[in-house]
Amino acid sequence: MSTDADWPMKKIPESPAAAPAPKDPAAAPANREARRLAAKGPVSAVDKLVEVALRRYAMIEEGDRILLAVSGGKDSMALACDLGAKRRWWPVRYELRALHIATEFGDPATVASLDSLLGSWDIPFESLRVSVQGRLKPGRSMNCYWCSTQRRTELIRYAMERGFNKIALGHHLDDAVETLLMNMLYKGEIGGMLPLLRYRKYPLSIIRPLVLCEERQLVEYGKEKGYMSTVCTCDYGSESKRREVRSRVAALTGNSGRLKRRLFESTANINFEYLPGGQAFSAKAPVPVDGIEV
Repeated sequence: MSTDADWPMKKIPESPAAAPAPKDPAAAPANREARRLAAKGPVSAVDKLVEVALRRYAMIEEGDRILLAVSGGKDSMALACDLGAKRRWWPVRYELRALHIATEFGDPATVASLDSLLGSWDIPFESLRVSVQGRLKPGRSMNCYWCSTQRRTELIRYAMERGFNKIALGHHLDDAVETLLMNMLYKGEIGGMLPLLRYRKYPLSIIRPLVLCEERQLVEYGKEKGYMSTVCTCDYGSESKRREVRSRVAALTGNSGRLKRRLFESTANINFEYLPGGQAFSAKAPVPVDGIEV
């Protein structure tokens, strides 16, 4: 099994627009690698980034039964396409099944499109109808967070009833950075999306194989593969805090993939000695690493 040392961050490819000319010789090798992979096209870049993430965070193990959460959007479709293709050569065997949680806000035509496309990739598919708005308690208003939690609940229930031990979600690098800043700005805490999350209450793990991929790379991936993807047309998401933070991230990083990746890396390189909350930790306290307490 490869370790972090085998897959250094400096070898992660970026989109061409996100790789400005280096100002120091030490940055040149990373940029050359980025340009080399970008020259091969977005499919090669995403394929490599997913491989790095799977190995670095040990996301897939022998005999895993993985449930893919597919919405029909660019992220989940890229995830399904890539993991479906990797089954042919990945070092360990794993099983895939895709589940679509259909709500009152989705396009009914999405289900038929997903069934056809996933079938062409030899991935079994099922759609489950859920009324997220109908589950709202009196006096509560509909929002993105509620919709997300209800769909996640159904994914967990489906996985447990059918013996799946992992759920694969299509969160990418931009999602991870936005979540980090959202927690800091609106909750006053440092927390984000783990590439590998092991539930304590359930015999399940969440994996995010796209966590090193930029959103724009996934857009280009879909174009090169030639499949159509759906977008969320729900009015409740148009003014969400995530959209606001997305613009803040763009302003902060200039949309540089390198800077976004630095923000993400910072969550694994915490210097507790120079944080007020660090005094609560002792040298022997367990620290979560890649979703596992060690």
